[in-house]
Amino acid sequence: MKENPTTMPDLHFLDWRSDGPIATVWLDRPPVNATDHQLYSEIRTFFRNVPEHLPDARVVVLAGRGKHFCAGNDLSEFQTLDPDNAPERLQLAREAFWAIYDSPYPVIAAVHGVAVGSGLAIAASCDLVIAAEGARFATPEVNVGVLGGAKHLSRLVPEGMVRLMHYTGDLYTAEQLLPYGGIAEIVPEDRLLEAAGDVARSIARHSPVTLRLAKRSLNGIEYRDLKSGYEFEQALTRELSGYEDSKEAVNAFLERRTPVYTGR
Repeated sequence: MKENPTTMPDLHFLDWRSDGPIATVWLDRPPVNATDHQLYSEIRTFFRNVPEHLPDARVVVLAGRGKHFCAGNDLSEFQTLDPDNAPERLQLAREAFWAIYDSPYPVIAAVHGVAVGSGLAIAASCDLVIAAEGARFATPEVNVGVLGGAKHLSRLVPEGMVRLMHYTGDLYTAEQLLPYGGIAEIVPEDRLLEAAGDVARSIARHSPVTLRLAKRSLNGIEYRDLKSGYEFEQALTRELSGYEDSKEAVNAFLERRTPVYTGR
């Protein structure tokens, strides 16, 4: 049974729970949360509509049930992939990843076990990655005769490491990848959700309006140059200045009190 059975009953492979401003969503497709057409569809549906279904949330933690975060694509679907059906199938995968990336809420991936192939792409589509000790990452597409994942991997590691991981298809531990900056923290597995929740609470104490615009700002500037990126940020500052939450934040800071936000 779903943690919230009255919301989106057609979603069979996602569980979710909302605790005030912090929501936790679990991939739940046993045995290893492998992605297929149905799970991609559910991810797309959920994250495209996440404010509607989690109206009180400000931050989402995305985790995986069972032994692994996500062990990649269901390989049986690759067996029937051909040039004719590939465009529709690949578009669905893209749209699932983009739904996470474009979610108005910051999303924290809490990764344990493996995050490989589509699992790595899901994690890399999030704003932050917190990993359990010994969690392993890979882009093993070349091992099974497909391509993809390298661009997502580039959000976690630099180009040289992207090429090494992509060409070899080998697994790399969170500890090996930590120095590159794409993983924010490594914790014991039994503390993974607690640690992700701590980061989520640190984020969620801010105004929901500000967080929403900050997410749009960070996505908007990610691949821009310095000048156009800063101009984009300034445009969102102008927009934010029209909200009472903006004035409340600065007033509370100057008055050394906890801000009270009313905006959404």
